Amino acid sequence: MSQTSRIQRVEVYKDHRAQLLLSKFITGEIKRIDPVFDYKYGYRYPVVEAIVGSSSDVDVFLKQLFKGGILDRELYDKVLHCPNCNSANISVRYRCPYCESFDVKKGSLIEHIPCGYIDTEERFQTDDELVCPKCNKKLTKVDKDYRKAGVWCTCNECDKSFDIPTTSHFCRDCHKDFMFEDAICKDVYSYTLSNQAIKEASLGWVLIAPIKEFLQTHGYKVESPGHLKGASGASHAFDITACREVAPENVIVFDLTASNDDAVTEQPIIAMFAKIYDVAPDKACVIAVPKINENGKKLASLYKIDVIEAKDQKGVLESLEALIT
Repeated sequence: MSQTSRIQRVEVYKDHRAQLLLSKFITGEIKRIDPVFDYKYGYRYPVVEAIVGSSSDVDVFLKQLFKGGILDRELYDKVLHCPNCNSANISVRYRCPYCESFDVKKGSLIEHIPCGYIDTEERFQTDDELVCPKCNKKLTKVDKDYRKAGVWCTCNECDKSFDIPTTSHFCRDCHKDFMFEDAICKDVYSYTLSNQAIKEASLGWVLIAPIKEFLQTHGYKVESPGHLKGASGASHAFDITACREVAPENVIVFDLTASNDDAVTEQPIIAMFAKIYDVAPDKACVIAVPKINENGKKLASLYKIDVIEAKDQKGVLESLEALIT
């Protein structure tokens, strides 16, 4: 994917809701997001609703992750909604093409192979046996004595017979009848984590959520992303800002960086120094996954920036605990 797409994904990764969902994928708690049908609302995604907090925001959220290349999707179903009330609680009605009644009885046509007689199965039925009305012989073996010759319907209202009924829909909520051309048809998808997101998540992009939770359990007030105003009047963004509830003036700032290569370069350290020079936090930390190069370590020491190097979530949290205690 292009660099622009990657930048867009990074912005999405900073969304706390996206971090929680991705964490569930990475830990194996979920492998696939399948919709669940609800007769009142149509298809829903309970796993995502628990994270997003509102069922009305789920579709927008999932579409954002799909467009960002974080989730792959596959068509799961197509669902009809009522054009009058938008309900998905819809039934199908097969109607008589002559009088439009849906009081239609469905039957089968049977052909007696030896004599060639064709009629409805009802006409062949005698007690528990099938007997040809024309030659009075019993029908015992399918495809030898007889075969199904098609479907035959009879209208209980006008008593006319036909092979193909017309189709309409009925909304069980507002009781509106409507035809297919008026129906609202929506595509419903199941979602999986994309290969690109799996690769990037393994580099640490989903670490913000567990770090935020970890700091909160240790008595910190946390914002992610966090914005602090510097002495120059400019506002600077950090992946995480944290302060003790009892000492809100003592702020710790964190930036997360990761590399597909062996080590992160010194650039995140330089970028962090430019921000903290103006903001002057109590402590600044760069979390590098899996590690930072030697130039980065030297600059971090010079600029008094703490560096946490780790390959996974466990390593980050262990180092973080040592840092804050």
